[in-house]
Amino acid sequence: MKRPDYRTLQALDAVIRERGFERAAQKLCITQSAVSQRIKQLENMFGQPLLVRTVPPRPTEQGQKLLALLRQVELLEEEWLGDAQTGSTPLLLSLAVNADSLATWLLPALAPVLADSPIRLNLQVEDETRTQERLRRGEVVGAVSIQHQALPSCLVDKLGALDYLFVASKPFAERYFPNGVTRSSLLKAPAVAFDHLDDMHQAFLQQNFDLPPGSVPCHIVNSSEAFVQLARQGTTCCMIPHLQSEKELESGELINLTPGLLQRRMLYWRRFAPD
Repeated sequence: MKRPDYRTLQALDAVIRERGFERAAQKLCITQSAVSQRIKQLENMFGQPLLVRTVPPRPTEQGQKLLALLRQVELLEEEWLGDAQTGSTPLLLSLAVNADSLATWLLPALAPVLADSPIRLNLQVEDETRTQERLRRGEVVGAVSIQHQALPSCLVDKLGALDYLFVASKPFAERYFPNGVTRSSLLKAPAVAFDHLDDMHQAFLQQNFDLPPGSVPCHIVNSSEAFVQLARQGTTCCMIPHLQSEKELESGELINLTPGLLQRRMLYWRRFAPD
């Protein structure tokens, strides 16, 4: 059975985390040549490449499995040594979270834990439909996801629902929806998506107005908070969590364009669970 030296795994992990060999060497306090040698040693052991040497480098499928192993070992070590309780070594927690959870409920929920334990967070922002892939690849030990199917060595807990409303400013509504929100008026109204794979806005319009995906013009903005700003300044209409837009809706700065309609996303907490 092949048993990798965990120093070599840490070198592989550092190259991925630091997005390159030079910064990985600085992080590990060794030379760049030593980082390359450790990864080469690991690749020779398994007889295959473990890194795709792009910019930034990314792990191969086998590399992902080894990184997942490293995460599990690190968690088991922390559990056994009790470092999180004694405070001798801060525990690094890598979590995959969606931007809307990060902008609303997540940080307040984590506040008591961060106050009582020496934990360093590494929050990796990803769409809630794709956070599970980071967990599957071993890049994180926990993920906020809409997927509830179990993964090997992982537990799943139901978090609750995040309700999204279709909102805009009053001037925007008067300009683009003078006769109400209709199929034809939606085709002319600028919208916004988090990235090219974010389908929430399109799914809402398809479900409620029978508009095919891709028929509505969308800005691409990788920021949940920017969605609110874009809506407030009258640039776009968009889907925003009710939690995130309560104040603006109460003040009238934003209006709900489709009262009675919402998009509900059920969220689950998926985490690695040592046996």
